[in-house]
Amino acid sequence: MGATTTRSFCGRCSTSRSGIDSMLEREAPGRIWQRRRRRLGDAMQRLGWYWNRLRCMSPAELGHRALRALRTRAERVRPGISAVPPAQTAVSSALWIRVPDTPEIEHCVAAAERIAAGRFDLFALKGAQLGCPPRWNVDPRTGVEAPLSFGKHLDYRDPRLVGDIKYLWELNRHQHLVTLAQAHAVTGQRKYFDVLQAHLESWVAACPHPRGPNWASALEAALRLISWSAAWQLLGNGRALTAHEPFRERWLASIYQHARFIRGFFSLYSSANNHLIGEAAGLHIAALTWPCWPEAARWKREARRILEREIVLQNAADGVNREQAVAYQRYELELLILCAIAAEADGEPFSASYRARLLAMLEYLASIMDVSGNVPMLGDSDDALVLRLDHRPQFCSYRSTLATGAVLFRRADFKRKAGTLDERTRWLVPDADRTFSGIDGRNARLPVRCAFPEGGYYVLGCEFETPREIRLVVDAGPLGYREIAAHGHADALAFWLSVGGVEFFVDPGTYAYHTQAAWRRYFRGTAAHNTVRIDGVDQSQPGGNFMWLRKARAHCAAWSSAPERDRFEGWHDGYRALPDPVIHRRRIELDKRARLITIDDTVEARGRHSVELLFHCSEQCNVAHAQDGVMVRRGASTVRLHLPEADGSESRVYHGSITPLFGWVSRRFDEREPAPTIVWRCEVEGVVHLRTQIAC
Repeated sequence: MGATTTRSFCGRCSTSRSGIDSMLEREAPGRIWQRRRRRLGDAMQRLGWYWNRLRCMSPAELGHRALRALRTRAERVRPGISAVPPAQTAVSSALWIRVPDTPEIEHCVAAAERIAAGRFDLFALKGAQLGCPPRWNVDPRTGVEAPLSFGKHLDYRDPRLVGDIKYLWELNRHQHLVTLAQAHAVTGQRKYFDVLQAHLESWVAACPHPRGPNWASALEAALRLISWSAAWQLLGNGRALTAHEPFRERWLASIYQHARFIRGFFSLYSSANNHLIGEAAGLHIAALTWPCWPEAARWKREARRILEREIVLQNAADGVNREQAVAYQRYELELLILCAIAAEADGEPFSASYRARLLAMLEYLASIMDVSGNVPMLGDSDDALVLRLDHRPQFCSYRSTLATGAVLFRRADFKRKAGTLDERTRWLVPDADRTFSGIDGRNARLPVRCAFPEGGYYVLGCEFETPREIRLVVDAGPLGYREIAAHGHADALAFWLSVGGVEFFVDPGTYAYHTQAAWRRYFRGTAAHNTVRIDGVDQSQPGGNFMWLRKARAHCAAWSSAPERDRFEGWHDGYRALPDPVIHRRRIELDKRARLITIDDTVEARGRHSVELLFHCSEQCNVAHAQDGVMVRRGASTVRLHLPEADGSESRVYHGSITPLFGWVSRRFDEREPAPTIVWRCEVEGVVHLRTQIAC
């Protein structure tokens, strides 16, 4: 038997100092080279991103950005901090938020107490001790402190520089200040005002305009202004500050700087997505809340013009948000409804076309929501709320939005979908309790529109709003909005299935944005959706975390709905760029009497390709192979999946797999959990027809 030689290295050794120095000298060139390689790789990655971004810009946008760069450089040299005109605080403003007659106090006060104790819930961080006040320029997740360099030149995408910017920005949206103002309003206790004042005083001191990460994004400034507006109004429209004049002056000066900053950095051209609506909403709300400067009237006019234009541009006539992301649709609805409420209070309501588009957007949300209130997680989501006014654990942002819609539009069908009136609606809409209770929703015709041809979504189903409901949503829409399609996923012809209000086949969500690149690629890629993947590549070509270059084009070829059956047919060209081009066609038919879904996939090619059929199950499902198919169980409910039969095919169930990445669901941003994913694989050649059946 041969001898084995082992070498061990002990942390405590008697090597002389000169020996250590010589070792470091030998190792130093290697470490230096590694650092240089890393820097070079980072530089090349940044250059690649900039090149891809330039490719998505029109000549007009390039000119616009060049002019803006010159203005930004001038702002850096002379930021105009001293040029804040005095606020004319004698000018009154209309109230758009007020304390309900019988507010829910317990959870609101408990939330305010946690804030006063320095504890915060931010995405995956629960009860994080951040101090009172927190350190505003420190990422709560990683502890990285961002520099106070010129904000518009700060690379907030670099985690080594700023940490996870989502966490830092979420804290600085100051929604917790509204919670403190609520608690002060419902209890009259001075301590909540004192905490609010301490937080604002420290923020203004720690985040001087225009420096640091909190002056890098006009959208973040706008969302912060909306929080400040709500807090201001809940403090008696600023009357609670009369005994604190120096503090009020400092706060108003920062408000003015925020408004100027937003107006100077609107997201335009290829960036004109939800960011532009959020920026205009923030400026609009600020102009109504603080008509304290001559510019406020111009801010209001400009913001209204943008909102009236963008609600139509960014949301199709059938009610689908063009970002192809349901969470962003709900978020935009919150912004647009808030502006409508504020404008109504100000005596200048928005146009009839604005209200009509709001109504269409609400109808789409209601139509894709199942009987239990589940909504498919199509596209990106970062769990954004504009105002956090309901602190009860059962709060559902989608049902809350429909409850607000029920009150504003007197819609009985929205009331039935919402179920109950939430606290957010009660704080925002005058007489919400009386209006909601006066709507008879018992016999309301439910809003089940099944075809959204402009947005590209189709709903197949039967026995809607009953315990036997089948609701299947199929995606044949565009990848996303405008040139970069920032929040779209590579999910052409994917589907989502709920049976009896129980989700079985789901869209797994988003999980990550700026950090954790591999997870970002996975969750937005084709592998994470219930569709067909060819040769292990995405249908569309990514160019960055929020950018797509070559985009798959999906089409609905046929759609019909009848008492006996629903049928959808569609195709996409995302794999035409392969050396041997491929077209994927999908036909989905629901036999309502048999409660049987048949999915016919056709892969059209000439050469040989690897084909994967993907079925992502809810994290609460259990999957088991049986003689007559794959059984997917969730509690007392079961569906049976019959996969295609083909020579050389195999099927596997992944559950929390890292290599390969499969078997995950993310219900909330930066949180993921294992879930079963069924993957059917086969090598095929030429034109191939594959049939899958789901017995419900």
